[in-house]
Amino acid sequence: QVQLVESGGGLVQAGGSLRLSCAASGRTFNSYAMGWFRQAPGKDREFVAAVTWLGLSTTYAESVKGRFTISRDSVKNTLYLQMNSLKPEDTAVYYCAGRSSRTSSRLEREYDYWGQGTQVTVSS
Repeated sequence: QVQLVESGGGLVQAGGSLRLSCAASGRTFNSYAMGWFRQAPGKDREFVAAVTWLGLSTTYAESVKGRFTISRDSVKNTLYLQMNSLKPEDTAVYYCAGRSSRTSSRLEREYDYWGQGTQVTVSS
């Protein structure tokens, strides 16, 4: 069992940066691929970024590629999402998710564990 708790959200102006963190409990964190998803008001939850179990391979949604960076710290059992050059359209609740597999996925249904979400608001 893995429990996930996100933090680091907030209000930022367009062009600014935020770093989200996702603290994971459970001894199996380092065996799991991890991902970030987001849900804007009135929209479906969408994939943002994912990383494999060792952190050696990452994948991103086209809308955030070059601006966001996903990473993980196996000692701290923490997943990160560094978000730079933020845009108003990045406003959403951001969720971290864990997948009982070493390979990452862009598909929401393939993740087994979810955090409660953290709000990111980008003002224009």
